[in-house]
Amino acid sequence: MGLLSEIFSWWGGNTWGTRLFTLRKGKQVGQDEFGNRYFVQKSGVGPLGVPARWVIYPKLSEASQVPPDWHGWLHYTVDTIPTDERYHRRPWQKPHQANLTGTPLAYRPKGSILGKGERAKSTSDYKAWKPH
Repeated sequence: MGLLSEIFSWWGGNTWGTRLFTLRKGKQVGQDEFGNRYFVQKSGVGPLGVPARWVIYPKLSEASQVPPDWHGWLHYTVDTIPTDERYHRRPWQKPHQANLTGTPLAYRPKGSILGKGERAKSTSDYKAWKPH
């Protein structure tokens, strides 16, 4: 993110307030393959009675960019930091993909007004209601 967007926007996620809070209270514990950086509170406890955990995104703040293993850690489902685990994906598991809704890469089924295909003609026996 650029300097001006950090000063004047909150939707990117990495504002100056976030940066200062992270410098003062955070300790980086890892980074994923997408460039997301993960932090834990250095000392004390957060509002849940445990040290707070958070993520800083490299670009736009979008929660679906967090892979499942880090998501579990962020939400206190697991306590082991994913980089400390010796977990290997199974061959049938697909790699994580962020939600693409609203992007040019979003799924557009056949017949969608944004898709390229034409909707097939209806073959049902539907008859519109007409008042008498």
